[in-house]
Amino acid sequence: MTATKRPLRVGVYGTGTWANRTHLPHLTRMAGVEVVAACDANAAALQATAAQFAIPHTYADGHAMLAAEQLDILYSVVPAFARTDVEAAAASAGVHLFSEKPQATTMAVARRIDNAVTQAGVMSTVCFRERYRPLFQEARRRLRGREIVHAQFHSRGGLPPRQQDIAPDQRDSWHNRMDQAGGTAFDWGVHAVDYLRFMTGLDIDRAQAFYHHPAEYNKPLSCAFNLRFTTGATLAMDFTASGPMPAGQAPFTVFYVGGYLALFMYDRLEENGEVVYRAEDFDPWLAQDCAFVEAVRSGDRRGILNDYHDGLASLAPILAGWESARRGGETIDVLAYARE
Repeated sequence: MTATKRPLRVGVYGTGTWANRTHLPHLTRMAGVEVVAACDANAAALQATAAQFAIPHTYADGHAMLAAEQLDILYSVVPAFARTDVEAAAASAGVHLFSEKPQATTMAVARRIDNAVTQAGVMSTVCFRERYRPLFQEARRRLRGREIVHAQFHSRGGLPPRQQDIAPDQRDSWHNRMDQAGGTAFDWGVHAVDYLRFMTGLDIDRAQAFYHHPAEYNKPLSCAFNLRFTTGATLAMDFTASGPMPAGQAPFTVFYVGGYLALFMYDRLEENGEVVYRAEDFDPWLAQDCAFVEAVRSGDRRGILNDYHDGLASLAPILAGWESARRGGETIDVLAYARE
């Protein structure tokens, strides 16, 4: 991959909340970067974003954007259910790919994109931004060489709206459709799996999950994942919509032979009950955006902490758990499921 000194031309596919809140403010302030095009099916959101960030060209169709623009980088920030073949087409055309997570709602789509990235040899990454946060890197350092026994992740949130309380014009929004949005376990589940993979250095080979989703609510009230690392160590994750996290409970806890490490998100690490690291303010989205752009500019991939292919190992356990719940809690072979 050769370095380039000319401005990098970036196209943004999806102009929703995360594009506007994180990636576009970063990209439009970087020297040597030009955001030349944006695409979204929502015309109002697209035009508002283009006006705010002075993006010269707008498109309603991703393939039209790829055909008309000579892009160096595609930022894919559309919802997972909307991923079909735009990312694969971009990679096949030699465009480097930055993919928000979750990458897709099926492994077939994610594999198709991965194959295109691999065959074209372009640079890629998935927005598992906490890999860049010093707190998670310190946790990884402290767990290096440990014999992992068990890991836990807990997520707590408020009650979702009841179906009857959702405005009629919003009931068909993808945010309110389980088959498209997937609930917290889909959105944050891939994060949790990725960060536990990053911290422990382990992958997952078995998945089982159960969802509690009363019909009157638009999203599940709870779901529980039982996962197994390839070493035989276990992982339990739960996502509960009932209220705030109990006082003193760490979202992440990793147990190893002889002790444990607890990660209180964005705040501190405790090892065996003792505070061993306190975090400072840090913007992991900015760090990842800068690392990816610099890798493309320089031709040196070493600053990228994960690529699209590695991201499949974080997506597959969650989609396998989703399938497990549909089958009444059947245990799924994650590695075989990822290839289906």
